[in-house]
Amino acid sequence: MGNPNPFKRHKRFIVVLIMMHLISAAIIVPVYRSFTASRFLTKETTYIYIGRQTDFDTLVRFLTDSVAANNIGWFKGMAKLSDYPENMRTGRYAVTPGMSSIKLLDALRKGQQTPVRITFNNIRFLKDLANRLDEQLMLTTDDILVRLTDPARCDSFGFNTETIRAMFIPNTYEVYWNISPDRLLERMKKEYDTFWNEKRRAQAESIGLTPVEVSVLASIVEEETAAAAEYPVVAGLYINRLHRGMLLQADPTVKYAAGDFTLQRVLYAHLEIDSPYNTYIYAGLPPGPLRIPSIQGLNAVLNYTKHNYLYMVAKEDFSGRHNFAVTLAEHNRNANRYRAELNRRNIR
Repeated sequence: MGNPNPFKRHKRFIVVLIMMHLISAAIIVPVYRSFTASRFLTKETTYIYIGRQTDFDTLVRFLTDSVAANNIGWFKGMAKLSDYPENMRTGRYAVTPGMSSIKLLDALRKGQQTPVRITFNNIRFLKDLANRLDEQLMLTTDDILVRLTDPARCDSFGFNTETIRAMFIPNTYEVYWNISPDRLLERMKKEYDTFWNEKRRAQAESIGLTPVEVSVLASIVEEETAAAAEYPVVAGLYINRLHRGMLLQADPTVKYAAGDFTLQRVLYAHLEIDSPYNTYIYAGLPPGPLRIPSIQGLNAVLNYTKHNYLYMVAKEDFSGRHNFAVTLAEHNRNANRYRAELNRRNIR
């Protein structure tokens, strides 16, 4: 009896292989199409925030309630098949209109985040700064405060606990929402070094100030006047006083020493507060900034207006602007008008 035709055996094998492929395709393709058709019908880009305490069930509820998932079952099934619930990664993730479940799951598994933009303008105290960052990032207020009040940590950046606020240059920065506190501080130091380039450092040196001292003076200038147009003039006045060895006698430093920026009238009792921040008692600049100065304030000091003014007092119209004077006699006349208006308005 002869051997079967090898060609026929090969043909049967090919037929079987084709049939298996068709059967597999009949099963897999509809499943794949169903999964890729599982989409999020949100009308605008929505962001998922996955923190340390976020679990898979919380994520699923958010996708169901806030991102209009049209078939959350497919997302849940594929997530569990890929062991995602046990390997969730923190971060901020974008869900775009019509995004498929498979694309979102891929981004979540790989940690492909969308950065956030952070700002911190009009900040006075370290706690204010820490709270502002807490509002915008995964880190907590304490995460920041414990570092900014640590002398060794501040020293590692070239500052102390009084001057560390100068390291923060107010701007808009893109970072990942789950950035660590240490990485954030390192980023801020890098931005500080970028801002204080060779040109700005040379400008500061020509005035006789260090970059930190420019920040301190800028903070006084910004607390002194509500009119940004006056910044360079006020900066020039204080630089004149510094160069002449005069006490700055800046009211904002007294308010800082008193811990009360709401004071509308600085009294003699306030002028006697024994604090290194009280420039009515202690010569030169205070040991640290009164606030985190803006870039506009910093540049106003570096490009201060050159004039002969040594004195200033708020205008009696309460516009937030000032009357400037070269002589004490002229200043006293301006001050008398302002005090008279305070009395007329019964401001004590």
